[in-house]
Amino acid sequence: MDFEHSLQGILKEVAELEKQLSDPNVLSDQNRFRDLSVRHSELQPLVQTYNAYVAAKSEREEAETMLAETEDPEMKEFLEASQADAAERMEKLEGDLLKLLLPKDPMDDKNAVLEIRAGTGGEEAALFAGDLLTMYSKLAERRGWQTELVDATEGEMGGYKEAVLEIKGRGAYGALRRESGVHRVQRVPVTESQGRIHTSAATVAVLPEVEEVDVELDPSELSFENFRAGGPGGQHMQKNETAVRVTHKPTGITVACSDQRSQGQNKERALRLLRSRIYDLHIQEQAAELAKSRKEQVKSGDRSEKIRTYNFPQDRLTDHRINLTMHNLPVLLVGEIDELLEALAEDERQRKLQEL
Repeated sequence: MDFEHSLQGILKEVAELEKQLSDPNVLSDQNRFRDLSVRHSELQPLVQTYNAYVAAKSEREEAETMLAETEDPEMKEFLEASQADAAERMEKLEGDLLKLLLPKDPMDDKNAVLEIRAGTGGEEAALFAGDLLTMYSKLAERRGWQTELVDATEGEMGGYKEAVLEIKGRGAYGALRRESGVHRVQRVPVTESQGRIHTSAATVAVLPEVEEVDVELDPSELSFENFRAGGPGGQHMQKNETAVRVTHKPTGITVACSDQRSQGQNKERALRLLRSRIYDLHIQEQAAELAKSRKEQVKSGDRSEKIRTYNFPQDRLTDHRINLTMHNLPVLLVGEIDELLEALAEDERQRKLQEL
């Protein structure tokens, strides 16, 4: 497979980046130097893999040339082994290059906004929503990401009827975006005296945190309402009227923020969340249009689909999209889901490769 054409532009970009990074004018501009350094670091795995591919290709060609020129049986055996080894490495590196060349979601490096809402199942669903919030919070903590509970309504017996969590860290959205969908739990609720297993559900929506440059809001299309952050979910928040609810009139999307001390801070954060939801709506509409044109369901665009089941009696987690089953729920629910997230990412890569 010839990667020369595909990589030509990238190799030129790397050479230009290295030239700029040694420019005194760039060195004196910290922001520009940081941005160029980040881009250079992003491209390095691709360049290094390509260099390894070129080296393996050269070794194979050299072995082929020497094989044609030698009559020595032992040398032939050695060269044939070298040729086979180089060919095997080339095949693996070809796959690695294809993965690295796959189009990347431009939002993958963004911070994430995680929205969890209790679904069917009453108070048990709220408890499960709380379990999911803990799972993602612990995952973020392990990865060194910062989290902040932006808005929440607690359930009467614990857990959350709904919760909005901001996760700040490079790549948070890219790592978590496949978590969007309906999560189902099967277990015996604490309120169940007969020991019967109940099925409940919670929905998860993962949005990229977008800036003004990504989504522009027209002030005339917004309405604001101030209220007190009291009642369930608000007992640890400010009791004065600092909470803010903003509605985007064209889409009907409403966002509330009540965790900050001042009305201005809540308004600023509510607008950030609103931009994320509007951006996500746009992406969902694009996915729906794509699904219609292909006459098939685009799984990533349908949040009504049940994506995962947490079965407590059998100590089993099953992701229905990739037919992956894992055990030890107590460990998984404290954020040890890296293997699961990587399996979902790998499945997405393989599907993209098949499309190519």
